Amino acid sequence: KENCRPDGRELGEFRATTHCLSSGSITTADGSALVKLGNTTVICGVKAELAAPAADSANKGYIVPNVELPSLCSTKFRSGPPGEEAQAASQFIADVIENSQMIAKEDLCIVSGKLAWVLYCDIICLDYDGNILDASAFALLAALKNVQLPSVTINEETGLSEVNLKQKNPLIIRKHPVATSFAVFDDTLLIVDPTAEEEDLATGTVTIVTDDEGKLCSVHKPGGSPLTGAKLQDCITRAVTRQKEVKKLIDKVTKSIKPK
Repeated sequence: KENCRPDGRELGEFRATTHCLSSGSITTADGSALVKLGNTTVICGVKAELAAPAADSANKGYIVPNVELPSLCSTKFRSGPPGEEAQAASQFIADVIENSQMIAKEDLCIVSGKLAWVLYCDIICLDYDGNILDASAFALLAALKNVQLPSVTINEETGLSEVNLKQKNPLIIRKHPVATSFAVFDDTLLIVDPTAEEEDLATGTVTIVTDDEGKLCSVHKPGGSPLTGAKLQDCITRAVTRQKEVKKLIDKVTKSIKPK
């Protein structure tokens, strides 16, 4: 009623978003990024490995995302195999990669039918305070922007691959998909970037993913109360604005740490 939330934000206000991108934050990873959305903290590390392409797509590499919600990030999670929420988040990220075409899998192919890159993207939540999907998608994008792949050739005499670590090329990111989540209350009230407390009280959530051109990449609505067309359109409009803000933030941080 008062248009005010427990943490003092207005209904349509995002939490402060910080994005620390340091190519050395995980020294064993080929690209990494840490993203904070209010208290929600997510780190993403990308590991690149060589593999043979699949027989039915000889000219494509692979991207394998995995979202982890360990017990250390919140009392609601237990140790052990991934729970339902972690599995749903991993599937959501896989769909975003696929639907947005952020990376053309053909770009990951080195020699058609013989050799391609596999990018293992591990997204780990360090502190859970709601809206894990937005933070995960943001961390993934920031980490991928940070990836440098060494040049690889196949020695024709031995048939073995030779990796040149001195010559590295950045990954080609074709689209910058950004997720924007809303919590729905009583079918009428929409609040953006919900905290864990607000998620628990909400009657439903919806996540909109848009790219650089304002195109819709995906709408993720796991059950809950329905949304009218007009409300959904309102969400999409706000998501398009959010995409521009996040893209600006990523570009700013990426520029500040250009490899020497």
